[in-house]
Amino acid sequence: MSEHLAFRRMTEADLDAVLKIEYAAYSHPWTRGIFVDGLKSYEIWLIFDGQQQVGHGVINVIIDEAHLLNITVKPESQGRGLGLKLLEQLMARALERGAKECFLEVRASNQVAYRLYERYGFNEIGRRRDYYPAAGGREDAIVMACTLL
Repeated sequence: MSEHLAFRRMTEADLDAVLKIEYAAYSHPWTRGIFVDGLKSYEIWLIFDGQQQVGHGVINVIIDEAHLLNITVKPESQGRGLGLKLLEQLMARALERGAKECFLEVRASNQVAYRLYERYGFNEIGRRRDYYPAAGGREDAIVMACTLL
């Protein structure tokens, strides 16, 4: 991982670059419309390694609860700790905005993400049956929560 990591809020001008990463990383990516709507309602943060945009994350904070909606690192940059750095940035923003707890859903099959969240301090609190679209139909989501300190 580079020593030159930086974060900034996403703007509409970043949309094409964000979608390129999103579509490379997921079989069922967020759409352009979701990101456009998200810019109005959520905090969307970009992570850069030097000058290169390597990922993005989306968080929503309502009163004292945060909901982590998306963390994406471009496939060729995965496995270098960038997802954790992005998660730390998003949790810091949630804390700054007054959140005391954060919730998320993760695909049951996404063990890499599950382990990342678990390592950060998230605990499994439930399951949403058939929550995500999947190649074979639908896939469960594991619901996780973390107390923010």
